[in-house]
Amino acid sequence: MPGGLLLARHGKGGALLYEYLGVGSSTGTSKYKITVQHYVNCDRISDEPSSVYLGFFIASTNAYVKTVTISRTSATNITKTSFNSCINPVPTVCFYLVTYVTTVELTDNDGGYILAEQECCRASSLLNISNPSNTGFTNFNTIPGKINNISYSQNSSPTLVFKDTAVICYSSHFTIDFGATDVDGDSLSYAFCSGKATSGSDRQPNPPANPPYTDITYTSGYSGAAPLGSNVTIDSKTGIISGTAPATTGDYAVTVCIYEYRSGVLINSTKKEVLVTVANCSLTAATLDVSYINCDNFDFTFQNQSTASNINQYAWDFGVTTITTDTSSQPTPSYTYPDTGTYTLKLRVSTSSGCTDSTTSTIKVYPGFTPDFTYTGRCYLLPFQFTDATYAKYGSVNSWSWSFGDGNSATTQNPSHTYSSAATRTVTLLVGTSKGCSGTASKTVVADEKPTLTLPFHDTLICSIDTLPLLAYGTGTWSWSPNYNIINPNTSNPLVYPKDTAVYVVTLSQNGCVNADSITVNVLDFITVKLPSDTTVCATDSFTLSPVSYALQYLWSPSTGLSSSTVKYPVASPASDITYHVTANLGKCQDATSINIHLVPYPQVSVTGDTTICFGKTTTLHGTITASSFSWSPTNSMLYPTTLNPIVGPSATTYYILTAYDTLGCPKPSRDTAIVTVIPKIPANAGNDTSVVAGQPLQLLASGGVYYQWSPSTGLSSTSIANPIAILSGSEDSVTYTVRVSSIEGCYADDYVKVKIYRTPPDIFVPTGFTPNADGRNDVLKPILVGIKTFSYFRVYNRWGQLLYQTSAIGSGWDGTASGNQQPSGTYVFVTEGIDYTGKAILRKGTTVLIR
Repeated sequence: MPGGLLLARHGKGGALLYEYLGVGSSTGTSKYKITVQHYVNCDRISDEPSSVYLGFFIASTNAYVKTVTISRTSATNITKTSFNSCINPVPTVCFYLVTYVTTVELTDNDGGYILAEQECCRASSLLNISNPSNTGFTNFNTIPGKINNISYSQNSSPTLVFKDTAVICYSSHFTIDFGATDVDGDSLSYAFCSGKATSGSDRQPNPPANPPYTDITYTSGYSGAAPLGSNVTIDSKTGIISGTAPATTGDYAVTVCIYEYRSGVLINSTKKEVLVTVANCSLTAATLDVSYINCDNFDFTFQNQSTASNINQYAWDFGVTTITTDTSSQPTPSYTYPDTGTYTLKLRVSTSSGCTDSTTSTIKVYPGFTPDFTYTGRCYLLPFQFTDATYAKYGSVNSWSWSFGDGNSATTQNPSHTYSSAATRTVTLLVGTSKGCSGTASKTVVADEKPTLTLPFHDTLICSIDTLPLLAYGTGTWSWSPNYNIINPNTSNPLVYPKDTAVYVVTLSQNGCVNADSITVNVLDFITVKLPSDTTVCATDSFTLSPVSYALQYLWSPSTGLSSSTVKYPVASPASDITYHVTANLGKCQDATSINIHLVPYPQVSVTGDTTICFGKTTTLHGTITASSFSWSPTNSMLYPTTLNPIVGPSATTYYILTAYDTLGCPKPSRDTAIVTVIPKIPANAGNDTSVVAGQPLQLLASGGVYYQWSPSTGLSSTSIANPIAILSGSEDSVTYTVRVSSIEGCYADDYVKVKIYRTPPDIFVPTGFTPNADGRNDVLKPILVGIKTFSYFRVYNRWGQLLYQTSAIGSGWDGTASGNQQPSGTYVFVTEGIDYTGKAILRKGTTVLIR
């Protein structure tokens, strides 16, 4: 199919590309070929500058690096001379591809680089950009740095395949190929994206502005993601743009982002921006729907969907294979098919200039299709039954989509549905057949309310000599059944006097809706009431009195200590011994009984000893009881748990519980608690053993507490601070200092540091040999630091100069392995460096022997 006319004005479209050429001439640099492309309309080539200004910025920080001036390298004229004969009139397609090429060397970095050049303005004729004459153009790309600690700087941007000489006619279908290739084998993905503006009005900013760059503003109906409107899309895999062109002729800015993925990682995106001109031309074409179907009769009217105005010949073939008269040369023919079935419609169009196009469509003729349904139901909360009544003369009904008008739906043939509220709703059935027919049927459905029926109770009990009034609430017609020992059964409040248990059903009718409920009347000839045996309870306890009876009314006496004197199960809280009497009634039936309550006191318990102790220390708890026995918990950090004065030494703050029991009075236990708070272990730290040159100030540093006390005081500037300075004369070979570290609560712990004293100038000593045989003696090659304030590094090499080990940690050393492999016996080279306490650098090189 024809594609799009791509032109540029003095506000340029273009692209910025780069190619990795290898390492640079200096260490730590890379060499790239940079190509800046501009697309310029033929009548504006004289406005194209002779050079451009390319800015370089650190991608991770947007920091400016430098600007390079690039002179014009070439200007290639691209003119379309051959056109599809179906395009009328033929538009002019002419523009220049102007390139600016240079080579640069960039210092390698983890953040990568942003490359950018800018122009002040765009073509005033652009239809999809707001205020285009004052909207600048930023042409940029990115050289990636490290992503997830992997360097991608040795990358070349995609190579654009230049296929920009196609034609777009307004309101016509078109395609444009924006595809690209990638020399690195990266996978490419394509998408429309926003063009970038500039922040100033300079014709060519020098240097270009620092990133980030703002998106251009699009007019209504267009965006970076839809630069030609919603009817035009881009294939993310091929880069082919296709769709129906806008109906308004003129220029449109289109930007495509080409995303590079390497092993699934997005490493870069390259932008190509062009001006697309929708020309005032028409495209002769034959366009039909994919299929047509008639399920009512045999009649069809057809029309070419193309908007081309220069078509002067139509050739229709309606697809009846048994005759030759099923043709027409009319632009919009009508045809009546002779029978049901599936046919192939053909259309061929021509112009006076010889342009022809053809297409086909599927025609389905299956008249005799009437969507319909029936339903039964009236009241909401009761099921409505819907039944499909569709008539299909040909094929079978095979799809149903019901909408019940309340947000619910179904896809079965004959669904049942219950409405949750009363309302008038429109129910719609969308139905289809195996021949492709489809249609809808709609009906109004009224769901009335079921009348509200309320009963104050559903189950009751009466004495056989009593009459009971029943009661129901609601509006409508009442009916009670069965008609057994009942007075006024057609009212809401009949009287019943059954001699045996009976179930009375009440029915309420209103506007055809019915509601029903029932009451069970249990009948007894007499009742009894019983209470538990006389009992003993703990003083101050509350308890429930629980008579066993079918009675419905109760009266307790005395009411002292009761939550209520008229309920079946009152809560009792007596202050002293008492006898409670209860009288129970079921109508005229009555019975009575009583219970004696005796109170006994709770056992007495008390614990003193809430205290705070240091980690590792103990304390004594003191308990007293008035009871027959006791127990402590927990006991895992307790001595003498069978006494009332145990010794405890918990490692963390602990709650100790003393429980007292009594076998003579109240059987319930009593408890009291003591809290022993434990100050955590003091993490005393005097620092690592070290060495010093005689006369060298040595900074000691202890940690772990609030107060510090050092001993001995030899050479110390202070004995009561965490960080005294020691200056040792060298009269001894070493001094071991003890520091006591204390907390605010007085808890303490001791630690030690040994200081070895050398009578030499500051130096770094490395043993001449070591034996890494895991015997615990001389297994690791460690540098010995004397008078060194800062340890820079320690490195070990084999005889070929390969680095096997390095460290800057004091006390660390080489164990004779490299990459997990044991190294052979032999001579190895070491290099080490440090800064002594005077600020002088100490560098030592030498050899050592590994002996296995």
